[in-house]
Amino acid sequence: MRQTVPNILLTALTALWLTGPAQAQEASQGDPAQEAVITAHGVSVFDALRLPADFQHLPYVNPDAPKGGEMSQAIPNSTGFDNFNPFTFRGRAAALASMPLETILTGTADEMGAAYCLLCETIEYPESRDWVIFNLRPEARFSDGSPLTADDVLFSYETLRDQGLSSFRMVLGQQVTGTEVLDDHRIRFDFAEGIPRREVIQLVGGLPVFSRADFEANDRSLEQTSQTAFLGSGPYVFDRADTNRFVAYRRNPDYWGADLPINRGRFNFDTIRIEYFSDYDAAFEAFKAGLYLFRREVSSRSWAIGYDFPALNAGHVVKEALPDGTVASGQAWVLNLRRPIWQDIRVREAIGLMFNFEWTNQTQFYGLYNRVESFWDNSELKAEGVPEGAELALLEPVAGDLPEGILTEEAVTAPVSGERQMDRGNLRRAAALLEEAGWVTGSDGLRRNAAGQVLRLEILNDSQTFDRVINPFVENLRALGIDAFNSRVDNAEYENRKRSFDFDMIGDHLGQPEIPGTGLQQYFGSNAVEDVFNVMGLANPAIDRLITHAAAAETREDLLPAVHALDRALRALHFWVPQWYNPDHLVAYFDVYDRPDELPPYALGEMDFWWYDAAKAEALRAAGALRR
Repeated sequence: MRQTVPNILLTALTALWLTGPAQAQEASQGDPAQEAVITAHGVSVFDALRLPADFQHLPYVNPDAPKGGEMSQAIPNSTGFDNFNPFTFRGRAAALASMPLETILTGTADEMGAAYCLLCETIEYPESRDWVIFNLRPEARFSDGSPLTADDVLFSYETLRDQGLSSFRMVLGQQVTGTEVLDDHRIRFDFAEGIPRREVIQLVGGLPVFSRADFEANDRSLEQTSQTAFLGSGPYVFDRADTNRFVAYRRNPDYWGADLPINRGRFNFDTIRIEYFSDYDAAFEAFKAGLYLFRREVSSRSWAIGYDFPALNAGHVVKEALPDGTVASGQAWVLNLRRPIWQDIRVREAIGLMFNFEWTNQTQFYGLYNRVESFWDNSELKAEGVPEGAELALLEPVAGDLPEGILTEEAVTAPVSGERQMDRGNLRRAAALLEEAGWVTGSDGLRRNAAGQVLRLEILNDSQTFDRVINPFVENLRALGIDAFNSRVDNAEYENRKRSFDFDMIGDHLGQPEIPGTGLQQYFGSNAVEDVFNVMGLANPAIDRLITHAAAAETREDLLPAVHALDRALRALHFWVPQWYNPDHLVAYFDVYDRPDELPPYALGEMDFWWYDAAKAEALRAAGALRR
């Protein structure tokens, strides 16, 4: 809902970029050796902030949007939740459990790489970005009325540094060397020498702020589950829940930041409710019956033929495809490289050849999807063609740790298949790769290596809806001689096995942000090989070095070749079987909601800046279309 600043954003703002009251100031009087200090209402990576310091509201919101009503959605294919700590991998946290928390800086949905003050009034930093001071708003309050102070910020940083995910702790430890509370509303962070400076301010400014008093009173730990919601300073607070059935949050009528320009026209619903369903079909039937009112559709079959029910035919339900300008999700099946059997790139490539996207898209997806080919699909960061210029120069020193052809061949793309489920040409290519890798077919039709080990592949799956996609893939793999099978488990077992890396292949989303930075280490870095974000367990020195180039890029011109090189290298390693994406948001909702005429490019924003139309709701209620 609320857009926080990703860990992977931003750098380089000069005093000349600032407008309004924010301006450059001297760090000290009469000492030219001191760096000039920038005082600002936000920070941006490569460009000037679009919004001046005295902006009145975000350009894409309705500043006069009415407050009221409920936004209700569903989570299908889930066994529910058992706690309210969104930062632990123990148990299953309730949906939106981090909603009550705020960050010092916040992003927007129309400006990539920008971060504006939320809990702070201004920030101060030198052009070198050796340090930053956050000047917090004195009026900021937690939802219990207690003041939010610099001490709470310090406590939050120390808690995340000591109890957060190992890969995140590593990043934080590498970049922050010291913190100092200057007074109740001012805190300083100092950054390590020799590290990229592009995102250090956003790294610490994007941390959620906890209440020290709440943690101490409730004996909280980020590493343990919690049966009570965290106390936060945000516009919503926990309302009620029925474990494994629904969770709801209510708008805080005393929210301290309601009148801030960054918040005007946002957080318009009195209640946000999330319903849980054990399978996808049950969730869809509940929507048709009006048990919840807003649906993000991810099933092409449902979108193509399922929307023929009384409420829609009567005009009570709106069905829309709305443009999505974000980088594609990078949805894929991912092989677990921690297992020796998947270390051979020829085996991995052979498996990828057996998924027929073209046949699947036409026979099961009604032609609605595009094939995922890049970790930055739907953006200019996608690598294409043969490397040249600055990209080639980055690849040449690391080519020895990457597959042959990385310097001379076009970027790896997903294989194209024919109209039949089994593409014979791809089958022959895959068979040749396995033979070359030492996996030969025995009398029983299964492939074995010299030690007699069967080539077995379990595809872990917690979605009944996915069965129809996985099963033909499994059939193709078995035709190749691989003992493949679709292992459908419940959501709890799926999460536990994913977290403990107990799988051969699993579905995940590996798409990366428009301005990638140190967060790349969590997804692809060798130091994060035992981190749940690095789902495939990738550890490659070439990738590590390319990550540093991408994270250190200080201009858009430097970023493009750095990310192209990284994208090309990752794709060449064949650790994933790319799936599909849709360049639109597919949504359906009962006609009680309204939104701005023009949506921002980087968010649908239905929980953020849409609103409830009471007159429309009353009309549907009078027509018997609403159940509550």
